[in-house]
Amino acid sequence: MKYAERMKRLGTETAFEVLVRARELEAEGKDVVHLEIGEPDFDTPKYICDAAIKAIRDGYTHYNPAPGYPEIRKIIAEEISKTRGIKVNPEHVVITPGGKPIMFFTIFALVDEGDEVIYPNPGFPIYGSLINYVNAKAVPIPLREENDFRFDVKELKSLVTPRTKLLIINSPQNPTGGVLTHEDLQEIARIAVDNDLWVLADEIYSRIIYEADFESVTQFPGMQERTIILDGMSKTYAMTGWRLGYGIMNEKMAAAVARLQTNATSCTSAFSQMAIGAAITGPQDDSYEMVEQFRKRRDVIVEGLNNIEGVSCKKPLGAFYVFPNIKQLKITAKDFEELLLEEYGVAALAGTSFGSFGEGYLRFSYANSVENIKKALSRVDEAAAEILRKA
Repeated sequence: MKYAERMKRLGTETAFEVLVRARELEAEGKDVVHLEIGEPDFDTPKYICDAAIKAIRDGYTHYNPAPGYPEIRKIIAEEISKTRGIKVNPEHVVITPGGKPIMFFTIFALVDEGDEVIYPNPGFPIYGSLINYVNAKAVPIPLREENDFRFDVKELKSLVTPRTKLLIINSPQNPTGGVLTHEDLQEIARIAVDNDLWVLADEIYSRIIYEADFESVTQFPGMQERTIILDGMSKTYAMTGWRLGYGIMNEKMAAAVARLQTNATSCTSAFSQMAIGAAITGPQDDSYEMVEQFRKRRDVIVEGLNNIEGVSCKKPLGAFYVFPNIKQLKITAKDFEELLLEEYGVAALAGTSFGSFGEGYLRFSYANSVENIKKALSRVDEAAAEILRKA
């Protein structure tokens, strides 16, 4: 049977492929430390689960409006207004089953065949996958270690052409943990306004941030009406399996995204939306404690990686990933990924899983216990030593 040609342009998310292989090895009796998958290892707070269970019992088991329940959209709007310092109305909010639909719907609604989309590289792999899927031109902007894995705004400006339609930014960033500065965002806003660009601001890690302060590009004049904020519940509240995300955008765009949602999913799970309301308005202690645990784990893994010969690692300012440099080992990122998993029982991701500019790097998720992180570090040290001995 023949599939549509467009399927050849659709990429994937390597983390899930590595997870599958790691599970196969575990089934064969191998001990594997999981540092590949990007999700908190904590359980969803009990008060959120209780709210969802109550909602089921109260009859929230039916269809609901495509953009989401008005009362939950209002709660989200108030939260975004407070955290971003902008005025957001419920009509600006569309609730989706996970954050990825906001990527899909934004690109489907805005980008025509032949348009250009600038996106971070290394970056979340679904950006490039979707750009290619709609037969647009994917234009990577490199995130370089010497610039703390931030945009070089001069380089960004040079990449803009009359065909550029959309710019994707992600801060705090996956896979590097980099955070855009106030000055970065200000210049990005100037470029977007001057060139009449849309901006997709992936802010899913906005609450998982350490020494830096989170800032949104929407704070600058002219940006709120041209920016789609992507956020959700997965990272902040350890709710990856709930599939709950949302987008913030101008009303006309929200109507278009809601229409796409009607065609794709009808709506987001009714009782799950009640959990959104409970999560945002309830006690935030669990979320704050989770971030503090991530901070401690980050410090452990960064120190440990920097003590391994042939490896160096910058301290990330946000998210729960490190992106160590392995260039001194003179091995490809993919080969090191496979060596670590198959021979040493450490599941990690090659930097090239996030784009060509990720060569020479690995991504480790430190969403695991300190004990397991230390075990993984010992194994990475052994693997690096083996490589250097053979060199």
